[in-house]
Amino acid sequence: MALINENYLKLPGSYLFAEIGRRVAAFQNANPDAKVIKLGIGDVTQPLPGAVLEGLHKAVDEMADPSSFRGYGPEQGYAFLAEKIIAFDYASRGIELDTDEVFISDGSKCDTGNIQEIFGLDNKIAVTDPVYPVYVDTNVMAGRSGELGEDGKWSNIVYLPCSAENHFVPDLPQEKVDLIYLCFPNNPTGTTISKEELKKWVDYAKANKAVILYDAAYEAYIQEDDIAHSIYEIEGAKEVAVEFRSFSKNAGFTGTRCAFTIVPKEVMGYTRAGEAVPLNQLWNRRQTTKFNGSPYIIQRGAEAVYTEEGQKQIKDLVAYYMSNAKVIREGLLDLGIEVFGGVNAPYIWLKTPNNLDSWGFFDKLLKEAHLVGTPGVGFGPNGQGYFRLTAFGNKEVTEEAVERFQKLKL
Repeated sequence: MALINENYLKLPGSYLFAEIGRRVAAFQNANPDAKVIKLGIGDVTQPLPGAVLEGLHKAVDEMADPSSFRGYGPEQGYAFLAEKIIAFDYASRGIELDTDEVFISDGSKCDTGNIQEIFGLDNKIAVTDPVYPVYVDTNVMAGRSGELGEDGKWSNIVYLPCSAENHFVPDLPQEKVDLIYLCFPNNPTGTTISKEELKKWVDYAKANKAVILYDAAYEAYIQEDDIAHSIYEIEGAKEVAVEFRSFSKNAGFTGTRCAFTIVPKEVMGYTRAGEAVPLNQLWNRRQTTKFNGSPYIIQRGAEAVYTEEGQKQIKDLVAYYMSNAKVIREGLLDLGIEVFGGVNAPYIWLKTPNNLDSWGFFDKLLKEAHLVGTPGVGFGPNGQGYFRLTAFGNKEVTEEAVERFQKLKL
């Protein structure tokens, strides 16, 4: 008898975005002539930058020549890309890293989901609420979450509420925790915290021998000063933090798949006996066993991001999406809707009008305006009564979406 991992049975319903897809498909089947505008899933719409395409084409040509053909590559990624990452994303901010602290992968979703494998099941984890569902769901699958309560919270997870009342800045946990998931600029709320606030988390982690799992996938969208692009800008962070970065949202790689995780050699986990073990060593072992590396062609495309033309093109791409964010943000504010985010991130987080719950507002938008967003409650209990829109559509569609909002009876 093949026994299953029964932790999977604890997961409620389907993955958030699968449920959104199911509801939208049902609506479109019933209303085939409806033109549905989707501002739900954070998927990009603009083509890959020209420099990236050139890098991809050159790499494809190399694969056609026996003298330059590549087979299996290093599971950790090629040095040519790791060196560019360090030079442009870290050394330029005064952060020193070695190439063997950079692990190139096929996506931050994969890395943030897989990283929990190198930690013991007895760790107490803390998540901001609302939060990107992958952080919680993968810990449920592993058996680290406890039981799901009627309030939508898992018994062994510490929730750090983020709402308009605390300006979406999480308080330090009142009980000792071991693993802390932080994401800034935040998905889903689009909000940020200052370097001063981030320093409090680094200090907490050092005092409690905890590890911060820091998702910085949206750092390219930061527009304001005093917001860290990397947690390693904070003194002491290299001792306690693992950072996740991606080419998906700054360079349009959502369908091309390339990302990287920084695991400094200084950051430690501990055995039950108290022996310190470098997480770099454990993550390297995990990757060499379970991952064959991001394709050579894709890594050459990612390398092109760091050319002079590539840097200009990704800045233009970010500016394009941020102009969409401004259109959405200002359009909703004009309607008297309470809006957050959209300043340093491509997400707009809004308070649902007339006390509608998140899914109720989803259904209203879909049926009356043929618009799709993401219910805030899908990101955690504290997301109830909120709603997320993304700025990743094209300009014309985004403007039409705001016009539909303006015609909606709220």
